[in-house]
Amino acid sequence: MTLDKLAKHMPQRISRILQSAEAPELSRQLEEIGFLPGERVMVMARAAPGGDPRVVRVGMSTFALRRAEAQLVQLGHAGTAAGNG
Repeated sequence: MTLDKLAKHMPQRISRILQSAEAPELSRQLEEIGFLPGERVMVMARAAPGGDPRVVRVGMSTFALRRAEAQLVQLGHAGTAAGNG
C-alpha cells in the first residue's frame, strides 16, 4: 500500500520510496525531508474536495503532500521496525 491510500490517523511504517518516471527528483526530495524506510508515518488530514493536498506526519515533522508525492511512499505495518528504530 502507498501513502495516498492510507486512512487518516492510521500509523504505518515506511518500507521504501518508489521512483517516479515523470518526476525522478521527487523521491530524493522526500528522502531529504525525512521520508525514510522505518520511519513512522500518519495522515493527519486531507483537503476537501478531492483530498489533495494531505497533511502527513513523519517522525516528529508535519508536511503537506500532493497525491503524486504520497503515491511514492510505500508502507509496511506500524509494528514492523525497519532499520534501527
